[in-house]
Amino acid sequence: MLKNSIGRLIPEELEGYGKVKPFAGAYATVPEGNKAPVKIPCHRASESDKLLPSIEEALKRAGIRDGMTLSFHHHMRDGDLVMEQVFDVIRKLGIRDLRLAPSAVFPCQKFLCEDIERGIVRRISGGIDGIVGRAISAGKLREPFVARSHGGRVRAIEAGDEPVDIAIIAAPTADAAGNINGTGGPSACGALGYPMVDAEYAKTVIAVTDNLVDFPAAPISIPHSKVDWVVKIDKIGIPEKIVSGTLKITRDPIRLRIAETAAQVIEHSGFFQNGFSFQAGAGGTSLAAAAYVREKMKRNGITGSFGSGGITGYFVDMLEEGLFRTLLDTQSFDLKAVASLARNPGHLEMSAGHYANLHTKGCVASMLDFVVLGATEIDTDFNVNVTSEADGVMLHGIGGHQDTAAGAKVSIIVTPLLRGRIPMIVDRVNLVSSPGETIDVIVTERGIAVNPLKKELTENLRKGGLPIVDIRDLKKMAENISGKPAPVQMGEKIVGLVEYRDGTILDVIYQKNS
Repeated sequence: MLKNSIGRLIPEELEGYGKVKPFAGAYATVPEGNKAPVKIPCHRASESDKLLPSIEEALKRAGIRDGMTLSFHHHMRDGDLVMEQVFDVIRKLGIRDLRLAPSAVFPCQKFLCEDIERGIVRRISGGIDGIVGRAISAGKLREPFVARSHGGRVRAIEAGDEPVDIAIIAAPTADAAGNINGTGGPSACGALGYPMVDAEYAKTVIAVTDNLVDFPAAPISIPHSKVDWVVKIDKIGIPEKIVSGTLKITRDPIRLRIAETAAQVIEHSGFFQNGFSFQAGAGGTSLAAAAYVREKMKRNGITGSFGSGGITGYFVDMLEEGLFRTLLDTQSFDLKAVASLARNPGHLEMSAGHYANLHTKGCVASMLDFVVLGATEIDTDFNVNVTSEADGVMLHGIGGHQDTAAGAKVSIIVTPLLRGRIPMIVDRVNLVSSPGETIDVIVTERGIAVNPLKKELTENLRKGGLPIVDIRDLKKMAENISGKPAPVQMGEKIVGLVEYRDGTILDVIYQKNS
C-alpha cells in the first residue's frame, strides 16, 4: 500500500481497476498524453435510416455483447424510464458482465441491485444515490466501484480511462436524423450537459425519445452528426420527478442562521463586487444562502457575471431581475429552470466538460468566485465527505463538489454542528470526497472555521466581524453536546475507489459489514 498526500493508504494496483495513481495534491498532477481517439463513423446515404422500431433493434445494431461499457445520463433524475427499458432488453438478450458509466444513478434504478446479483453488471463508475450505493457498500459488485465527480467523469472519458461502447441518451426531443434537445416535449428536462461528452466519444450513440419531430429539431443541443440511431418509445420520463433534492429554501431556524452567515462570508470576503460569479447547490441551506446573497446584491447595487452548475428557479429569478447577466447550465434542477432555458437568451446550456473538466483549456468551475456546498462529514484537516453517510454506507454521488471546491476563489461548506445526535466535524472523515486544501470556510450555527491556508480571507472576515472559531473548537463543541462518536467499523475488502478529478486516487472504499 502507498500513502497519498493526505495520508490515506492506497493500493498500488487493484484488480478490475489497474494501476493506481496516488493523489498528490489538488493542483499537483500535470496531465500527459493525448485525448482518446474517436472512431470515424460511416457516412450514410440517407439520414432517415437511423430511425429504428425498438431499443432491442438499436442495441443489436450497436453490436451489444458481454463485457461492453454502457453510459447513461441523469437529467431525468428519479423520473428516468429509459435505463430500465434498456435493461429489460439486456436481460432478454442474455447479455452479462457489463460495465456501466452513468453520470449518476438514482433510486428509481434500484433494479440494478438485482442485475448486479445476476452478473449482468460487474462494475459501475460515476455517481450513485440511494439503494444501489448500499449494494456497492455490501461488496456485491465484481469489480471496484469508481466514484468520480462530474468533471472527473468527463476527464476519464476524454482521456480514454473510461472508454464507452454504447451511449444511450434519453432525448426529450429528437428528429429522425438524431438532432436532440432537452427543452421540448412531454418529458422536457432542460440542459443536456452530461450526454454531450458521451455523444462525442462513445463508439455508438443511441437517442431514445418520446417526442419525434420533423427535421431539424430546434434548438439543437446534440447534433445528428454525433448520433447513430434513433428510437421512438411511448415515454422516456416522468417530468415532475426531475425535481431533485431539497429544492425549497429551508425554514429551519438553525439552518437559516447558517445560510445568513454564509452570505456574510461572501459579502466580506473581498470578492463580492460587480461581475462576481456564484454557484449554490440544491439543498435547502444552500438555496437560503443564495436568497440572502440576492438581497445583498440588491442592497449594494451589485450585478453578477454568471451563476452556474445545476440551475434552479431561484437562479432564474435572479437572472430575470437583472442580478446576473448569464446562467451557465449543465442540468436544470426544476421545471422553472427548464422553461427558462427555452426562453431566456441569457440562460445558456453548457457541456459537463466546459463546466468542470480540469484537463481542458479552461472550465467554468475554475472561474467561480463563490460556491456554497454541503457535506456529510468534515474533519479537522478540512477534508470533506459527501459520498458516504456517518455509518460508512455509500449513499451519494460527488457531483460537482470536487470541481467547484477546487476552482472557486472561496468554497463554503454549510452544515449544522450536529445532524441528529451525530457531530459533523470529526478527527478523520470516513471517506475523502474533496481534499481539505480546496475547502476555505466551514459555516455552522456556532461559528465559522477558516482554512489556515487562507490568511488574507481570514483577515477580511475578521474585519467584517464574522465569528471565526478554530475548527478543533467546533469539534469539541459538538462532542460536548453529544459525545464523541465511536469509529465506524468497516471490513477489509476494497469495494471501490474515490478518484480525484485529475485521475489520481483520494481514498479507498471498504466493504461495510452488516
